[in-house]
Amino acid sequence: MELCTLFSGSSGNACLIRCGGTQLLVDAGVSAKRLVGALHNLDVDPGELSGILVTHEHIDHIRGIDVLSKSYNLPVYANEGTWAAMEPKVERVALRNRRAFQRAQDFYIRDINVQPFSIPHDAADPVGYVLTSGKCRFAVATDMGYAHPDVLETLKGCQGIVLESNHDEEMLRRGKYPARLKQRILGRKGHLSNATSGELALKLAQSGTRALLLAHLSRENNLPELAFSTVSGCLSAGQVEPGKDIYLQLAPADGASALIKMG
Repeated sequence: MELCTLFSGSSGNACLIRCGGTQLLVDAGVSAKRLVGALHNLDVDPGELSGILVTHEHIDHIRGIDVLSKSYNLPVYANEGTWAAMEPKVERVALRNRRAFQRAQDFYIRDINVQPFSIPHDAADPVGYVLTSGKCRFAVATDMGYAHPDVLETLKGCQGIVLESNHDEEMLRRGKYPARLKQRILGRKGHLSNATSGELALKLAQSGTRALLLAHLSRENNLPELAFSTVSGCLSAGQVEPGKDIYLQLAPADGASALIKMG
């Protein structure tokens, strides 16, 4: 089983998961043209994708979905609340390709089991995903205001995780964003800070996680080296050494991340 991000951040998000002949996207938040280019760079034919999983309806997660689905006849999976919220933005997705699921309902896409789980974010019904094949478990967990205990419990045992490390709190507080936007980001339905991500990363590493991609970094309120050093410091303080006990990498804003392989 393999996992990488194609794009990550407020300008657009997309992850690729591959297992045998099954290839899935989690989100498609940049233009279809850019997504196709990124897939071709990895020798992936967009027409051979098994589907697109949607976490929530914000434009940086769904921008390319309608064109990509229409162009390559791809099914799009989202829960009912997200479908209702994103309907006006994805009108070109054919009815036959609209797949709705219940929030707590796991399902299969070919040989990958898909387990949606609720996340605290300011969207209609946002979810993350745990994707399992055999003994391999990967997860995508971004756009979370805080590390809800249920999220931690769901993520335990996942070997590889795309984990949000959105902002440095001090940079955000001192930055140019209006007060209302700062409060939204810092709120319980906003985004994970580097420090909170580090605390969660340590708990996950202690429960068996062996690879983390730090994702959804803010261009304005974070620095890649700051996100990495903060999370790395939290891990080291808990006697988990990056590079030895856990693989830790950053998800680039534009372009594919390092590839996580398990199994």
